[in-house]
Amino acid sequence: MIFRQLFDATSSTYTYLLGCPATRQAVIIDTVFEQHLRDLALIDELGLQLVAVLDTHCHADHVTGAWLMQQATGCRIGISGRYGTDLQGADLLLDHGDRVVFGQRHLEVRATPGHTDGCITYLSDDHRMAFTGDSLLIRGAGRCDFQSGHASTLYQSITQQLFSLPADCLIFPAHDYSGRTVSSIAEERAHNPRIGGQADERDFVGFMDNLHLPHPKKLDVAVPANMRCGRPEDGKEPVLADWGPVRQTYAGLLEIDPEWVSEHRAGVLLLDVRQEGEVDERLGCIEGAQLLPLNELKDRLGEVPQDKPVVAVCHAGTRSGQATVILREGGFKRVANLRGGMLMWHQLGLPVERTSHPSA
Repeated sequence: MIFRQLFDATSSTYTYLLGCPATRQAVIIDTVFEQHLRDLALIDELGLQLVAVLDTHCHADHVTGAWLMQQATGCRIGISGRYGTDLQGADLLLDHGDRVVFGQRHLEVRATPGHTDGCITYLSDDHRMAFTGDSLLIRGAGRCDFQSGHASTLYQSITQQLFSLPADCLIFPAHDYSGRTVSSIAEERAHNPRIGGQADERDFVGFMDNLHLPHPKKLDVAVPANMRCGRPEDGKEPVLADWGPVRQTYAGLLEIDPEWVSEHRAGVLLLDVRQEGEVDERLGCIEGAQLLPLNELKDRLGEVPQDKPVVAVCHAGTRSGQATVILREGGFKRVANLRGGMLMWHQLGLPVERTSHPSA
């Protein structure tokens, strides 16, 4: 199984990417709207075909990235069908016993209501991994004081649907606020202070009914948005850059393809951050590019015009990636790295100069 655990620090949300190594088909669980570009970049860099974006429940503390992921990849949106007719945009309405197939692997759906009516757990086909959402947390359980939550219902969900799993089944929750990443059924049976050990239903309900937690800060925004599967009210996707097809890498860098830059050469400033002697090597340089070595860039930012978007370039797109960081920290708003650098430019047969230096 291809497996990645991702984290959103603002909402303490875990997102999980699972892929079939044989077919490269994949699913992603509990995405966060603001982390969409990160998640999409990882899917692309791993060479995966996303077949479904899944939510464990209608979240109250963040907006899902499900709609954005569907727009980007054409995948299906899966969530519990128990949310009824108020739910808009999902085309994979799930319930207990359903399967979500990706390549030669699948996830089994178990209904685990109590935190909300529509909470579900996704269980790997080998019963080695359970993605429990907010139903069972690491040394905790999801609150039951809003969104039709019910502590007795959650007790039954955990004890019957989750604690019946193999002892070594790993638990991956939707959130953790203390930096913990994974637990197991055996651990939670023994050590969960809300439902573990010898606790019975009265113990659990009494504990949960007396949490007295403040409501999530994003409750009034997140719940209506998540009932639309994360689609903004205006139906418009956020734009990363308004001047060209810029994309974000999993490393967080902004990049753009050489072909587009070549076709729109007059509309951008190319900033070559190689050392001066490198431009005479076999790769040459791009006509009209401004030469400003990376080790001098921070001290010479004032020499870089801001009337056009700046595309940084180097030998392989590595140093120029750091150049975009320096430029953005220096207040440049329209910046991107030339993907693959001069190596990619040369491989594509795009025009170069070899007889003169870029302007300094």
